[in-house]
Amino acid sequence: MERRRIDPRPGWQQTVEAQGLIYPLTRYSDDSLRPYWDESAYYVFTLPEVEALEEVVEELHGMCLAAAGHIVAEDRFADLGITDPRVVRAVAESWHRRGELPSVYGRFDLRYDGTGPAKLLEYNADTPTSLVEAASPQWFWMEERFPGADQWNSLHERLVAAWKRQAALLPPGSPLHFAHSSADEIGEDLMTVAYLKETAEQAGIDTDWISMEAIGWDPLSERFVDSRLRFIRSCFKLYPWEWLTTDRFAGHVLDTLDNGGGTGSTLWIEPAWKMLLSNKALLAILWELHPGHPNLLAAHLDGPGELARTTGYVAKPLLGREGEGVTVHEPGAEPVLQEEACCYQELAPLPSFDGNRVVLGAWVVDDESAGLGIRESSGLITDEFARFLPHVIL
Repeated sequence: MERRRIDPRPGWQQTVEAQGLIYPLTRYSDDSLRPYWDESAYYVFTLPEVEALEEVVEELHGMCLAAAGHIVAEDRFADLGITDPRVVRAVAESWHRRGELPSVYGRFDLRYDGTGPAKLLEYNADTPTSLVEAASPQWFWMEERFPGADQWNSLHERLVAAWKRQAALLPPGSPLHFAHSSADEIGEDLMTVAYLKETAEQAGIDTDWISMEAIGWDPLSERFVDSRLRFIRSCFKLYPWEWLTTDRFAGHVLDTLDNGGGTGSTLWIEPAWKMLLSNKALLAILWELHPGHPNLLAAHLDGPGELARTTGYVAKPLLGREGEGVTVHEPGAEPVLQEEACCYQELAPLPSFDGNRVVLGAWVVDDESAGLGIRESSGLITDEFARFLPHVIL
């Protein structure tokens, strides 16, 4: 693994915007605009490195699924902060019927520097973003800058194949709606959903658009409807389950939830059991089930314990996005218990390449390793100011 500098292509911004990345710049607190898509450098991997990482990702994915089964079997929902009995039942039923429910993708965030084993930082298997840039613009960048090279990137093909395989699980006779929140200001959620909609259409699935805020409730039929008053029988939503089960329509969601048994009216993708994988408590349960595993970091739910004295730790709220609420505590500092429920994970500082802190986003599609996206940040926490850099296999 190596970081190399390169001159950006002339007109790069217009190029990546035309390829779906309509948010190539990030606005900073001083009101300046700086590249989010950063092609002033790129990362190089060897094929053996990538093959080893692919094996790690698929092993971690299998371990996460087994941990989800453990949570359900041992009724450990409270460790995840899931205490509403109706939500517990919905997630448990979703897990038991998971073979009947479409489930598309997820993203592992890994610490890796090319010298030691990759370490799992977290898993977002419900609403992962940075998909568009990983699947499309970086592939076209490679074809233009390094023709004949390769990339860890089979995202597009695998997404289309996943929709084809799972199309039979969708309710017949109605389109698969694709929904994002209209509160998205920069377009990342919009374009992620648009891209996934495109891959579903290429798989032959009838689709339609809707925003989460435009979804209606018909009190006569007691069903969700779209803007044309059609029943919403299935919906891919880039909208976290913890919001879906707590906002003002949560009762209707649970009353009409189609968990694959054919008794409900709306099938949601990703399914409810993905709540088990996108919760940071999963990290502590994985460590409990696989203590000392080379691809895991020590993690606990009841406090940092010995981590405060030895390695230091990172306190992560059980639910969150883009580093929100995450705090870093160096070794020897006085332990601090957070007010909200957290996972306390061993501090493993992100590796620095030319002064940039790097995290690997390794994608899983339909239970198989599918590609890589790389983000850089200035500090130890990968936040909304992170930059995306392309990569090649040489």
